[in-house]
Amino acid sequence: MKSFYDTTLKTPLLWAIAALALVFALMPAILTGCAKNTMPISRTGFYFDTVIQITLYDTEDEGILDGCFALAEKYENLFSATEEGSDVWKMNHADGKPVTVSEETVKLLNTATDWAAATEGKIDPTIRPVSELWDFGSEGDPHVPEDARIKEALSHVSYDTIGFGVAPSDKTGESACRTVTLNDPEAAVDLGFIAKGYIADKMKEYLLSQGVESACISLGGNVLAIGEKPDGSPFRIGVQKPFAETGTTLTTVEIRDTSVVTSGIYERCFYENDVLYHHVLDTATGYPVDNELAGVTIVCPSSTKADALSTACLCLGLEKGRQLLDGEKDVAYLLVTRDGTQYRSENFP
Repeated sequence: MKSFYDTTLKTPLLWAIAALALVFALMPAILTGCAKNTMPISRTGFYFDTVIQITLYDTEDEGILDGCFALAEKYENLFSATEEGSDVWKMNHADGKPVTVSEETVKLLNTATDWAAATEGKIDPTIRPVSELWDFGSEGDPHVPEDARIKEALSHVSYDTIGFGVAPSDKTGESACRTVTLNDPEAAVDLGFIAKGYIADKMKEYLLSQGVESACISLGGNVLAIGEKPDGSPFRIGVQKPFAETGTTLTTVEIRDTSVVTSGIYERCFYENDVLYHHVLDTATGYPVDNELAGVTIVCPSSTKADALSTACLCLGLEKGRQLLDGEKDVAYLLVTRDGTQYRSENFP
């Protein structure tokens, strides 16, 4: 975004319960009549500020699920802005000094800055100084921050402050380490608008390497299907109706071997003086984006791309958002406005 936000921070139990209900609304229904003599196995956990669920349909190997959740733990410890000692946490607390980080952190940061540039800053991984002020995950009552504090925090939001470098190893024969520097000591990174998509794609890579050909990865509003159901039927994913009771389906998407990502302004929000304030922040103003859109659903083979596009479109609004999406050949979309009007691409499943 100069508009954005979604976060990977851990939230209190109330958000966990809401996220769990949303996952159940999004998770594909388990169908009977499977071709293989296996029962689906599934596991649920709380990572990336949401409830995640992994379901495997063509294996009963619990060790493969162990591997998925080991990846979840790994990426929480790399990308979380609140997990002390994570790569992102270290960058945000380095006072402008270079920080040695993993190759994957560098890769995801590069991808995030590419999307920031492509959207002219409408999404920006350095939004955290502003998003921290809003504190939508607070256990107390969230409220509108003071305008002066928002303006001051905005002065530190610019993806151009992220610098990449190489630190030579002090041990002969070892490869050099990658470093990241936030050239503004008051800047801070939040990869929430893209991290879950990246993690879903990496989990898919892992599952394929283990011989899994039928599975569903659900990371909150990010769902990625591997293959199809063992009986040959597609996965059926329910899309939440904006502002309706959690679990109320707007439509159902049938997919095979692709990702569905939904972003909206109706999950993390509050009202103050009868005005709705939601968690998708405008990087030009520091306040929630204010346009026609209430929800964006993207269908795309890359969950990373779908994650970034869903937030970008929310920030751009209906007209500019559709222009962006129509330029992507491998993308299908459903846009829902605040008054309930739906706009679907011709290829939306």
